[in-house]
Amino acid sequence: MPRLTLQQAVVAGIAEEMRRDPAVFIMGLDIGRFGGPLASCKGLWEEFGDTRVIDTPISEGGIVGAGVGAALMGKRPIVDIMFLEYLGLVLQQLGCDGGAMHYYSAGKARVPLVVRAKFGVGPYHGHAYDYHAWVAHLPGIKVAMPSNASDAKGMIKAAIRDDNPVLFLEHMALYHGARDDIADGDSVVPLGEARVVREGSDATVVAIGAMVRRAQLAAEALAAEGVAVEVIDLRCIVPLDKACILASVAKTGRLVVASEAMKFCGSGAEIAALVAEEGFGSLKAPIARVATPNVPIPFARNLEKMIIPDEHAIAAAVRAAMNAG
Repeated sequence: MPRLTLQQAVVAGIAEEMRRDPAVFIMGLDIGRFGGPLASCKGLWEEFGDTRVIDTPISEGGIVGAGVGAALMGKRPIVDIMFLEYLGLVLQQLGCDGGAMHYYSAGKARVPLVVRAKFGVGPYHGHAYDYHAWVAHLPGIKVAMPSNASDAKGMIKAAIRDDNPVLFLEHMALYHGARDDIADGDSVVPLGEARVVREGSDATVVAIGAMVRRAQLAAEALAAEGVAVEVIDLRCIVPLDKACILASVAKTGRLVVASEAMKFCGSGAEIAALVAEEGFGSLKAPIARVATPNVPIPFARNLEKMIIPDEHAIAAAVRAAMNAG
């Protein structure tokens, strides 16, 4: 059972799918001999060659558009757009074309396309923005964000096999960080199934990506104060595991949503609205959102840390919920 980082796990999952299915290929900027930014495709070019690991010109819209076309013709392309900040360059191809084609064709057309992007405040300066809410709003596209290496491998395999476009997000703070034991064999993590990573009875914290570990740290600190926090790792924003969230809130009566994305109109607002509409009767306190303020992500490391929520902010939100009711 190998121990892999999130980056290694994603690449291992891609390699397994490329060996399993000759229709799978990957294209993007500097992913060939160079191995991709932050080693995002390390080793793939050496094994599969330049006909299935394709270096492209600098045109994110062009390569995602080519990916949509290849998917419509029966291939299973993976497109690496490097960083999520470039999402604005591919919204038309990904949303208006890729996400809508199945609907426009009355179910006859399939677009099995994966778009990979790195993001998040971590050890690397720049390219930090979490813009996943842009795509979560678009019909027909799934949005996946693993918080650990084990899930990352299973989720990338599920994304490649999916007949819908999937935006697959890889947080840079997790990329070359903690290692997980990765089971051998064809282990696939279904998209749209959240995971309860810590059981609790007093409050629910719904988190995703790097926020999951911070939520766990907050839960550990609160346990010393006699507060039992249940932590949910969403794993996917679309599809959203509504049943898991509502069941947890029904048990705890309190909800804190933790996200690195902008607070205003972010996916955390959708989770809060879901519980307000369908789980209001279970609530003992107002719903709290812990998220990034609507300001540009600063380049200076100390300023980055000031605006990105941490475990202390999550713990404070839980304490406020406990005091409110």
